[in-house]
Amino acid sequence: MVIGTQIVDTMSPHAVIDYFTWGWDPSWDVVWMVVPTTPSLGGPQLQWNVAVERSSDSVTYHVTITNLTPQDVGVEGRYAIMNL
Repeated sequence: MVIGTQIVDTMSPHAVIDYFTWGWDPSWDVVWMVVPTTPSLGGPQLQWNVAVERSSDSVTYHVTITNLTPQDVGVEGRYAIMNL
């Protein structure tokens, strides 16, 4: 397994951003996780979903992240390649 961080950003209050990353090998099983890096108590800070676009020789992942708070939130988009 290989793990890493592909997305590092600070999101504005209530922002919704489609972070896309391309050129991934279609034979890989990739899992995406999104983690807030700004501490906060009282409820969830982020929501995300992942959509996949396949070309003939590569995969593009669209990781759409929503800041659920009225504050700036630091964010990391992390991946794990499960089958290397």
